[in-house]
Amino acid sequence: MRHINLIILGCVVMLFTECATVAVTGRRQLSLVSNDEIIPMSFKQYEQVKSENEVVTGTEQSAMIERVGRKIQSAVERYMNEKGFSDQLAGFDWEFILIKDDKTVNAWCMPGGKVAFYTAILPICEDEDGVAVVMGHEVAHAIASHGRERMSQGLIAQYGLASVQIAMGQNPTGTEQLLMQSIGMGTQLGMLKFSRTHESEADRMGLIFMAMAGYDPREAPDFWKRMSAGSGGEAPPEFMSTHPSDETRISNLNSWMDEALQYYKK
Repeated sequence: MRHINLIILGCVVMLFTECATVAVTGRRQLSLVSNDEIIPMSFKQYEQVKSENEVVTGTEQSAMIERVGRKIQSAVERYMNEKGFSDQLAGFDWEFILIKDDKTVNAWCMPGGKVAFYTAILPICEDEDGVAVVMGHEVAHAIASHGRERMSQGLIAQYGLASVQIAMGQNPTGTEQLLMQSIGMGTQLGMLKFSRTHESEADRMGLIFMAMAGYDPREAPDFWKRMSAGSGGEAPPEFMSTHPSDETRISNLNSWMDEALQYYKK
């Protein structure tokens, strides 16, 4: 019994000490995996995605993705420097690509600043402001280390606290697959509660980043209204989704608008 109690105590200590703080919101998050571990895996997976898909280059749309991305990057770096979080960007190597895919309405940002947009989401974005809404949101996931947090949760769920480091070293394929799930390229029902928190957190942070980049944050609710209309009513109910319901998301965005507008300069 004493041995079991020591194990439980050790787990509790790890859960409270292996934590990081999210910029903007100040939320404490589990962080069993370091950026030094997760970012190289992220870059490897990003290169694989590029090799397996048609990356659009030399077009007005691809130039827009690059332009918006660089503006958001500059805003993020300025914000993190002003708030004393610049060290959290160590190892970032920003890249912004457009993938030709007329069916996948999606965009994502891997840990380390590797971003991909799919052409199918551009009609919903409509213009550069719409792209900025999505870009700010997806980049916010990386800045808030949501992938690292979800991966930490997944490692505990699959291997247990005592085996996390063993799993990282001896099962690289499994941990790479978990990384892909952790950045939104897969989901697990048991992690949905955390994912909804992450989505709302990224919405709030994304508003600030797009505003600092010179894009009107008031465009965000309109984008999500278009996204809702485009779903044709086929979106799953909120309790079964990793995303907040469209109504909840739009309400939250409007509640954060005053904060975001403080950062907006035309």
